[in-house]
Amino acid sequence: MTEITLNTLAVKTAATLYDVHELLRKRWSARAFADKPVETDTLQSLFEAASWAPSSVNEQPWRYAYALRGTEAFDALLNCLQPSNAVWAKNAAVLIFSMADTRFKAFEQTNRHALHDTGAANTLLLLQAASCDIYGHEIGGYNREETRALLDLPDYIEDVCFIALGYLDDAEKLEEPYRTREVTPRTRKDLTQFTQML
Repeated sequence: MTEITLNTLAVKTAATLYDVHELLRKRWSARAFADKPVETDTLQSLFEAASWAPSSVNEQPWRYAYALRGTEAFDALLNCLQPSNAVWAKNAAVLIFSMADTRFKAFEQTNRHALHDTGAANTLLLLQAASCDIYGHEIGGYNREETRALLDLPDYIEDVCFIALGYLDDAEKLEEPYRTREVTPRTRKDLTQFTQML
């Protein structure tokens, strides 16, 4: 790992006002990915982590389609991304497409919690990845129609996001403005902006 990459990690580690788990401070949305595959067992451990997310009535609505770099399936998924995302996501070891089944099978009605629960599963996947020094970047900029057609998704499957995964590489490999973004410290809103004591 180069010194620049180590410096990037130092810059991107969250500076929190209150004590939080180191894994939470470590996770961030990288764009510079190394030319190193994610091993099958490691990838499966990320999906295993996602599977243990809480879900309404234990429906477990999350669904994932994924492809490894160097395959036709990877290229097909990559072509669904907006060009501004594809330019860096092309170096990811894995592209994942996250979806939610919006049916409550037990009640034969719409599961309005499906997107929330899938987001929880995505978070656990990304935290497990961070524990393995794998960095993930969730991507909302993609062509929905092309992606849904590619995967032949029925109406009850809601598309959520792409996730690019890989081991961290030198930010210098990125084009601007992504190079600068990769080494800019992270910030968050003050807690008082989104919490209210009753």
